Amino acid sequence: MKILFILIVQLALIACTASTANKPALTSTADRLPRVRQNLVAPPFLPKHDQVAQGGPKVVQVRLVAEEKELDIGNGVMIQALTFNGTIPGPMIVVHQGDYVELTLENPAHNQLRHTIDLHAATGALGGAALLKIDPGQEATMRFKATKAGVFVYHCAPGGAQIPYHVVAGMNGAIMVLPRDGLKDNNGNPIEYDRAYYIGEQDFYLPQNGDGSYRSFGSPLAAMEEELDVMRTLTPTHVVLNGAAGALTGTHALTANVGEKVLFIHSQANRDSRPHIIGGHADLVWQGGSFSSTPMTDYQTWFVRGGSAVAALYEFREPGLYVYLNHNLIDAVLLGAAAHIQVAGEWNDDLMTQVAKPHASSRVGQR
Repeated sequence: MKILFILIVQLALIACTASTANKPALTSTADRLPRVRQNLVAPPFLPKHDQVAQGGPKVVQVRLVAEEKELDIGNGVMIQALTFNGTIPGPMIVVHQGDYVELTLENPAHNQLRHTIDLHAATGALGGAALLKIDPGQEATMRFKATKAGVFVYHCAPGGAQIPYHVVAGMNGAIMVLPRDGLKDNNGNPIEYDRAYYIGEQDFYLPQNGDGSYRSFGSPLAAMEEELDVMRTLTPTHVVLNGAAGALTGTHALTANVGEKVLFIHSQANRDSRPHIIGGHADLVWQGGSFSSTPMTDYQTWFVRGGSAVAALYEFREPGLYVYLNHNLIDAVLLGAAAHIQVAGEWNDDLMTQVAKPHASSRVGQR
């Protein structure tokens, strides 16, 4: 009887195994969708995209390469940077809500460190970081559904103390997930932008020599221990926009025209920030980066929580040189977190005019 029972159990297991083997693998909706490849570009620019989705959901394929390289962050100060696609911040990815993002991460063989990506836009443990953790010479691909509309940070997260080191060494970027029917203003009306810029704010923590000069290192591994020591002070030596002091000034200033609506996407993967346009405002601000929320109106300065991105839209009304900065003025003026926007167009005296040019005061000498 016992032998018969064992045989019945064994036959049941064989039948179950055969049944499982004959079952088709579970498929995702994404397997039946059209696929498009997005050509990523260096910030402050965004890849070519539609503001209103054309057709149904798609699988958007993107490729990021972990690049370990030496970069000048301004005034000849060199760092051992960790980057996605060679830039700080990494490139902006743009999709629509309901699309799938199929992301391939490559870690070239000449790199020293393990890399991965935690995508704040993704739903699932560790933001996909466990699925993309790769050593030098490897690549991996993961796919996630963009379920939430907004702007989101992505960053490297290899584990332990290497997480802050990789993020602060430059390994972060952002993804914008647009509503399928485009952006809406505070009254629920459709609104489009004429230009969009991605501004990634970055804090650096660089060791110094006894004479105040900044130390240089031959590799990211050589720099890590001393930079972590400076990070523990929570006091950055540099706070910059798009990788270097002055990166968005002079010949590299952002541009716009009077009457254009410009969307500014500002991310900070590590610290809080307070963006402000000197001489302008934010007509609309999507606080927390959520496009599903009603945008706030007419902000003078808006808030970016560390580990997030925020979108703000402004229509320029006067020409001239504007300064876009972190209104922690220590970060902006002393540490480097400022950019320029050169706006072309006709001056409107009704909005601003000089009533009297500088001249000697009639009150000089009076008490």
